[in-house]
Amino acid sequence: MRESAQIVSDVHRLLMPHVKPGTRVSDLDAMAEDFIRANGARPAFKGYGSGSASVPAFPATLCVSIDDEVVHGIPSDRVLEEGQIVSIDVGTEKNGFFGDGAMTHPVGTVEAEKLRLMQVTRESLYRGISKAIVDNHLGDVSAAIQACVEENGFSVVRDLVGHGIGKKLHEEPPVPNFGRPGSGPLLKEGMTLAIEPMVNYGSFRVRIEANGWTVRTRDGSPSAHFEHTICISKDGPVLLTNHFDRENG
Repeated sequence: MRESAQIVSDVHRLLMPHVKPGTRVSDLDAMAEDFIRANGARPAFKGYGSGSASVPAFPATLCVSIDDEVVHGIPSDRVLEEGQIVSIDVGTEKNGFFGDGAMTHPVGTVEAEKLRLMQVTRESLYRGISKAIVDNHLGDVSAAIQACVEENGFSVVRDLVGHGIGKKLHEEPPVPNFGRPGSGPLLKEGMTLAIEPMVNYGSFRVRIEANGWTVRTRDGSPSAHFEHTICISKDGPVLLTNHFDRENG
């Protein structure tokens, strides 16, 4: 899993300088797919889903979600604009194992409250990860995320959760971003989880676009999203997707 997760991290580093006004989202997607395939992996999101007539399989390498898009934004020829925030979510599979990670970026100069939303979402992820230790419960992770978000006046999306990850992109258990300490499954050494708070500036309520994939805030407020793939070890949580956000350089 380290190999797949490292490619996820490297894709984020590759794309970071290109997240700026004037960049086409489809160009980000093409760069990511080329890089992933050049490193002997495949894009985990491309072709994901049932491919039914009502909801086609996901058509792209990245999920790129802008402003009020929470997750699962489908890349297009849309051009990034000054003042937006944009979540980039990447999944890869190499040698039968998966990695998954997301970051939210500012596009140019962004208003203070959007930056605070991003900072709180990122902090909530790391607070959750800090509770992902042997003999804690999954609810300890969830509750830590929720407390961080709500004490800062934002809201946690209820309809979408993190997940186990390994030989499949999405495995048991689901990892909610809200809950009660001491509840849920016991955390054991060797478990691998994708922890991913999705945090809205306004209400936690969301809606799904007609394309069957893109999730938006129902009230039109901006949303932020950060995600790491981690492994629970006897020495504490290990970040397999060790990408850096802009705060850390």
